[in-house]
Amino acid sequence: MSDNEGVRLQKVLAQAGVASRRASEELIEQGRVQVDGKVVTEQGRRIDPETAVVHVDGLRVQIREDVVTIALNKPYGMLSTMEDDLGRPCVGDLVRSRKERLFHVGRLDAETEGLLLLTNDGELAHRLMHPSYNVKKTYLAEVPGPVEKGLNKKLKAGIELEDGPVKVDSFKLISAVPGKALVEIVLHEGRKHIVRRLMETAGYPVQSLVRVAVGEVSLGNQRPGSMRVLNRQEVGGLYKLVGL
Repeated sequence: MSDNEGVRLQKVLAQAGVASRRASEELIEQGRVQVDGKVVTEQGRRIDPETAVVHVDGLRVQIREDVVTIALNKPYGMLSTMEDDLGRPCVGDLVRSRKERLFHVGRLDAETEGLLLLTNDGELAHRLMHPSYNVKKTYLAEVPGPVEKGLNKKLKAGIELEDGPVKVDSFKLISAVPGKALVEIVLHEGRKHIVRRLMETAGYPVQSLVRVAVGEVSLGNQRPGSMRVLNRQEVGGLYKLVGL
């Protein structure tokens, strides 16, 4: 790329929402910006936003304007598919009006609510779903109570299922009323119906299930059916999680 091609780095950072152009120049001057793995300190450096990989303070910045990652609070009863031949409600119904061609990162079964990531970043989606990256997902499950004191230790040690053992990263009792308990389950497994099968085998069949986080991206107070574009820190955190 010649000196006259590409876009000035400080302009790219400003357009990506990192900081104003002036503040972006200061970031560059302080050695806090990397392009394609190398620290850039000279002002006026031009890059190609379509191909360059930019990090600020160690977090990757998504600089392509056509790439987006979205958090959806998938409602109960909705399918995690982009279309359905039988006309049942599906995730594709919610994003059909968007200009990007989005796809879902993994799935939630129809009876499970909560956080489903949608993106058109193929490499990010692939890595988030690949078991070798051990991406943790956090769930809140309503189960019959009371919950035995030793369940935490049992789930961490591992439960044998028909398709192999599974163990949780963490397990916590959130609240309990007579006959019912709310528990938090964190695990990096991605097998089908894994939380439901795990808890049923352990003797606590799930009565309702919500995924509330993927990595550090949290559902927060999003209402069912609502979507929001992830902010720069969240996207950077996902990239870091999967080594991008």
